[in-house]
Amino acid sequence: MELDRKGLFGPRTFYRSALAIAVPIMLQQLIQSLVSLVDNFMVSGLGDVCMSGVNVAGQVLFVFMVFLNAICMSGGIFMTQFFGAKDRGGMGQAFRFKLVAGMAAFIPYFLVTLVFPRQVLSLMLIGNTQADLILDEAVRYIRIMFWIGIPMTLSVCIASSLRDLGRVRTPLVVTVIATLTNTLFNWLLIYGNLGFPALGVRGAAWATVIARMLEVAIFLAVYVRVKPDFAVRPSDFMRIDGALFREILKKSALVLFCEMVWVMSETITTAIYNGRGGADVVSGMASSFTIANLYFVAFGGVYSATGVILGKTLGAGDLARARREKTWLLSGSAVFGVLMMGFGFATTLIVPVVFGRLSASAIDICRRMVGTMALLMPAWVYMNTQQAVARAGGDTQMGAYTDAGLTLFVMIPMVFLLARYTNVGPVALYCGVKLIDLIKMVIFHFWLKKERWLKNLTE
Repeated sequence: MELDRKGLFGPRTFYRSALAIAVPIMLQQLIQSLVSLVDNFMVSGLGDVCMSGVNVAGQVLFVFMVFLNAICMSGGIFMTQFFGAKDRGGMGQAFRFKLVAGMAAFIPYFLVTLVFPRQVLSLMLIGNTQADLILDEAVRYIRIMFWIGIPMTLSVCIASSLRDLGRVRTPLVVTVIATLTNTLFNWLLIYGNLGFPALGVRGAAWATVIARMLEVAIFLAVYVRVKPDFAVRPSDFMRIDGALFREILKKSALVLFCEMVWVMSETITTAIYNGRGGADVVSGMASSFTIANLYFVAFGGVYSATGVILGKTLGAGDLARARREKTWLLSGSAVFGVLMMGFGFATTLIVPVVFGRLSASAIDICRRMVGTMALLMPAWVYMNTQQAVARAGGDTQMGAYTDAGLTLFVMIPMVFLLARYTNVGPVALYCGVKLIDLIKMVIFHFWLKKERWLKNLTE
């Protein structure tokens, strides 16, 4: 049979099935990134300080989203394998786990957005010459963003579970509707078009709240009407399988640890970059990530496709086939990473067009950062696939020990030393510490050869 052949690359039918999962996810994220780009374009018209305030506050949302996604990754490890085993009860338990853990994650989000916003956000601006002005705008923005916490939790849990089952079109359609709504209300509320009040950064926040409320309403309607395989009745919600929950928690603990170490390192390094100047540095660095998100869509696509394909195969008990698929997926991701690098370099051309109203210094920082991140794309895409392979079979130790270990004991000390004893700018500082990812990729390669991931978790 065609799927039984050996070699680095699989048959075209295999890659078509992978792309059928990856492309809608990438399109969904691309639409979100384009809308984010438009949002930043609108906010940039308010100046470097307002742009910086929104993006500093956005770091809290970024941490919350990473936490939610890590929870859904953990539940997704079991969801995809139960799907492969056609076990509806197991899928329902995995969905319950996502909801319960996701609601627990809302508690710290509430504390940061409503109780201690200025104290927390000030940690992102230590040493910045315009910190007080930026914080004023950031606090206005983040207090309103409190209202998206619970709607976002419900939306992410339902959307991720649909993707775990390979049903990727519904989240795509819902995202299109929500992001277009967000863009419309940004236009109406930031500058006060069509008679609406001109609210500035608060208008950008309210636009996001309106869009997220609409998004969760649609997802809940889909959940009630379609009743996907993971759906549970409200009366049965607390019928939790304690043994399975403990097993998911055991696996998820390392995933959460790995993801939170990563987001902590990103937050710390961002704070250090922000301290290398004024509002131009904050807005320039933040703008670069908005542009880079256009090609960062590759990560979600390859991760989800790898997890769904391998999880389903492992759940069905076909370990020999899973071994071949792992090789095909890694080889395909290497080629895909090079293609995304070329796309990344091309996006540098739109920097002065989109962010032309920022200062010349901010635009220069943005362009150089976009090019730097594009150069690293082949390694990052390949690493994402390696992580997805390991987690598909429940091997969460690889990321926790290697990724988190190098981040905690090498990367973070390195960035502090470079910041303390050198005068290098934020772009060079970023590039220097990210080269550690090449070491991680090599260690991942040898770790995967031990095949600790080659397990059927449903048995």
